[in-house]
Amino acid sequence: MQDLTIGALAREACVGVETIRFYQRRGLLDEPPRAGGIRRYDGRHVERVRFIKRAQAAGFTLAEIGELIALDAGDDRARARELANARIAALDARIAQLSEARAALRRLAAECGEGREGPCPIIASFG
Repeated sequence: MQDLTIGALAREACVGVETIRFYQRRGLLDEPPRAGGIRRYDGRHVERVRFIKRAQAAGFTLAEIGELIALDAGDDRARARELANARIAALDARIAQLSEARAALRRLAAECGEGREGPCPIIASFG
């Protein structure tokens, strides 16, 4: 995969052209020099964009992704592990919040199904 235009890079990486430009502005993706007035990207760029998207899906911020990219150039596995552990802790906290919300909603749905008079407990709880 060589000699891709920005549009072809975006299609290969399943993102929009503006996403590519945004990553470039944030310093997450390099801008190759222009050749004949057009920047040409290659497979490394596709893999970098895919890496960024996978890291975002795992919950990493763009700043953390930038740090992971910088760590990839070195050998600081301890810092990469530290970032991953922090992300795991944040995900665990979010999972706990969602579990509490699910339990509360289940309780409200059961209460709503039990009675036929008065305001709906679901709607009343959000009021």
